[in-house]
Amino acid sequence: MAIDEYKHLIEQEIQHQNFGKEPDSLYEPIRYLMNIGGKRMRPLLVLLGYSLFKKSVKQAIPYAVAVEAFHNFTLMHDDIMDNAPLRRGNVTVHEKWNVNTAILSGDVMLVKVYDMFLSLKPETLKAVIKSFNMCAAEVCEGQQWDMEFETMNEVTVAQYIDMIRQKTAVLLGFSLELGGMLASASKADCKALREFGVNIGIGFQLMDDLLDAYADPKKFGKQVGGDILANKKTFLLITALERANRQQHAELKQWLQTKKFNKQAKVKAVKQIFSDLQIPELTEGKIKQYFDKGFKQLERVDGNKSAKKTLRDFTEGLIARQS
Repeated sequence: MAIDEYKHLIEQEIQHQNFGKEPDSLYEPIRYLMNIGGKRMRPLLVLLGYSLFKKSVKQAIPYAVAVEAFHNFTLMHDDIMDNAPLRRGNVTVHEKWNVNTAILSGDVMLVKVYDMFLSLKPETLKAVIKSFNMCAAEVCEGQQWDMEFETMNEVTVAQYIDMIRQKTAVLLGFSLELGGMLASASKADCKALREFGVNIGIGFQLMDDLLDAYADPKKFGKQVGGDILANKKTFLLITALERANRQQHAELKQWLQTKKFNKQAKVKAVKQIFSDLQIPELTEGKIKQYFDKGFKQLERVDGNKSAKKTLRDFTEGLIARQS
């Protein structure tokens, strides 16, 4: 079955889920957010993981959508914390309704995720909920670390990698692991799928960091240099601060501390320091390291060869689209 067919099945299931009815002001924001699109990467990974061991993915579709609902719950609350006006080109829930409604809608959305898992067989349910809870807690921990990094004077590369592992990568890992668990795959295969997802997730976030500074603005879809302007402690900035000589370090610190500045001048100056320190090349090397590590884990999975190739092609397609 092609990826497009999987996407169609996911969209059908999202329409089938009503999430709740009254009061409409509580449930309409959920339907709104779930219906404004997105790559659907996480539910697709659930189905692709499942397809390694079973021919038909239909049994796994409701649980794949549960993962998408959880992802959207995190986005609803993240948008409040970031005071973001737009999500996928549409007005965010807290802007369209209000902050209190967005908090409550997010809360009930998480409750609905557990409801969606309840139809699992008892022997599968306990293992899935245990793994999901571990993942969900880490996502929250990663978000908190990301916020704390904003006020920390020094953040190490190791701390940053662990933060993006928690905030972003563990949910990709859980999505693939869930596919394996639903298909009754071995513990070794489920673990390898999870590690594959976590490693490619870290690679994707590092690639996003790099693209934020160096992408073609026409292709990137958002402001290039946004992380630099926001003093975001990305892999690029942290590595630059660690490798800079005294003069470069002083210049970087000055840009970080200056409140009023010309946006173009700041981006240009910081990128020049990055280039002088070979930060883009170092970042590309780190990205490759995590992607390679991930694909090695995928090789360990004892699944259908054709389905494994589809999963690998899908992942490589995402890498190519971002780079």
